[in-house]
Amino acid sequence: MTPPPAATGSATARGRGSRRRGNRVSGPDLLAAAVGAVPGGAARPGQQQMAEAIAASVDTGEHLLVQAGTGTGKSLAYLAPALTVDGPVVVSTATLALQSQLVEHDLPRLADAVTPLLGRRPTFAVLKGRHHYLCLARLDNSTEDEPTDTLFDAPAERPGGGTKWLGEAGRLGKQIQRLRDWAMESDTGDRDELDPGVDDQAWRLVSMPARECVGAARCPFGDECFAEASRARAREADIVVTNHSLLAVDMLAGRHIVPPHKLLIVDEAHELADRVSSAAQAELTPELIDRSGRRARPLLKPETAEALTEAGDALAVGLGETPAGRLTGGLPAALREACTLLDAATRSALEALGDVKADDPDPVRKQQVKAVLDELSGTAQRLLEEAEHDVAWVEKHDQGSRRALVVAPLSVAGTLATHLYDERTVVATSATLALGGRFDTVARALGLETSPPAPPSPAATALARTTDGRQSRGAPAAPDGWGSAAAVTPVTEGPGWRSLDVGSPFDYARQGILYVAAHLPRPSVSGLPEAAGAELLTLVRALGGRTLGLFSSRRAAQQAAELLRAQTDLPVLLQGEEALPLLVRRFRQERESCLFGVMSLWQGVDVPGDSCQLVVIDRLPFPRPDEPLAAARAAAVDAGGGSGFAAVSVPIAAVRLAQGVGRLIRATGDRGVVAVLDSRLETARGYGPFLRRSLPPFWYTTRPEVAQGALERLAKS
Repeated sequence: MTPPPAATGSATARGRGSRRRGNRVSGPDLLAAAVGAVPGGAARPGQQQMAEAIAASVDTGEHLLVQAGTGTGKSLAYLAPALTVDGPVVVSTATLALQSQLVEHDLPRLADAVTPLLGRRPTFAVLKGRHHYLCLARLDNSTEDEPTDTLFDAPAERPGGGTKWLGEAGRLGKQIQRLRDWAMESDTGDRDELDPGVDDQAWRLVSMPARECVGAARCPFGDECFAEASRARAREADIVVTNHSLLAVDMLAGRHIVPPHKLLIVDEAHELADRVSSAAQAELTPELIDRSGRRARPLLKPETAEALTEAGDALAVGLGETPAGRLTGGLPAALREACTLLDAATRSALEALGDVKADDPDPVRKQQVKAVLDELSGTAQRLLEEAEHDVAWVEKHDQGSRRALVVAPLSVAGTLATHLYDERTVVATSATLALGGRFDTVARALGLETSPPAPPSPAATALARTTDGRQSRGAPAAPDGWGSAAAVTPVTEGPGWRSLDVGSPFDYARQGILYVAAHLPRPSVSGLPEAAGAELLTLVRALGGRTLGLFSSRRAAQQAAELLRAQTDLPVLLQGEEALPLLVRRFRQERESCLFGVMSLWQGVDVPGDSCQLVVIDRLPFPRPDEPLAAARAAAVDAGGGSGFAAVSVPIAAVRLAQGVGRLIRATGDRGVVAVLDSRLETARGYGPFLRRSLPPFWYTTRPEVAQGALERLAKS
């Protein structure tokens, strides 16, 4: 198999020594060239301001937080100055959609535009975790794998048995054969390039998690490894695009996965802390222990393998006796006994296995077994320690029988402070960084700021909502009652960092209305209250569909869909009834349709134009009381004399709400209404103004007739 080209989008690989040869050009010049190459492209003040601020940070080494509203063109604003940095620049994203946009659209366009200025074509590469790439060693062993992962389980060992599982084995066998054929043709082995794809079960049989990899030097397929080739491409590229999850793993593993670099750009930065928390999270399940025991059994004495089975059985009993939720009083006796048994069993098994050696009969399989056992041992010890900086809980899914004992860090701010900023300049950007009009909350979450937030000034508080009902950011009123977000959001800074809000090119006050149904009762019951349902029906009828409904629970979304289907003839699309991309496509194409769903829609829908002119939010998206991490973090703040609700729950709600509200205006010609059916956004004097200041500056009203009239006019346009 021949190695792939050294960098995506480039016909030739450039070594590190020649990467920056050519003309020296400034970031703003490169941005101007990129914008000018787009038909009808025009310079945007916020985009230029952001590019200049990033260039300044590169020169000074100061870290930078940049809030860039929808429509700013922030991707080009950070990619252009990135090309002036010597050595690779790493761009990390939270979503596959943005990663694809950068690699398939923004970077090729930028490379074409700046080649004449630089005297060469810039190179770029994508870096993903190992499990995204086909593993030739796993593929070679895929028909000989252990019973729980194999295609050839006996029907009696499968739930239900019978011909169903024989049919599944045949289906998986066909997918594996197609993967074998694809492996001979693919240059990258990247799962995202496999079309049509395969299901997760088949892919797990041919991919290798990083912790189980034996390393290229000891792997018989090391010279052909797709994952190693992707790292080699990244080391030679000008710009490396990766994701928050891999960035988190890189930080926790000593920063040896992502190539050395001087500039890190974190897009969708409001997601980073959660991704780091997920990377530092660990869990134990009976199924995982059972599968690990099966893998290890051929390499161990029977009594050693049996000890693993006994530990898994003990965990199953402990999980069955313990209700779901956070463990506030330490591990219950049954779970402590299970963790103790597991710790002893894994230690014994690891000692029996010994080191992985080059002359082992199957070093790849042995490394896999050792890695899984080592992870189980570490998780068991971590749970037994019951450290104050960790949170433990029992997780039980409503559907299915999956049960897990989970442990996660109480906070990752310290981890980020220690590992994110050292020896590189970090630019963190998003459309939602200035919560309540300030960057303090996000700065603390990202480990930049450790001091408590300064209280808002009396003037800012007084201007949170003007007497005529229009929202304000604290600036003197412009002729239409509004100032731009960039002009009125303060630039804040701390030791070694500064922040900037470059606003948005959209005229939110003229393009949209934020309507809060202040007359509705405060939400108290789960699901969709009757009064909120009636309000929803009135608003949707006024517009005639074109509604994106963002709900706090699946039950509420389902009740809303049932209500509209019973009371109107409008097409109502409900998340879960079809694949989400298909639903969004139908919503975009069928002008009178409504799309209702839960949290994944709050960030994942981009529908410009008149197919989405009403966004309805049923209630403020505070974390649920049974969300273990949020509850534990709030309790820790309360114990320290602060307000856990204000410090934890309100910022979470602010980010979620801003993301949801941001679904409405996606282009300069968009118009519409955001309707929040939760009166607390108006009536809660403590956090209501904070949440409103976290949103784009829409024209604000609590009068239902104003919202209905606007929707009726839109329906006729």
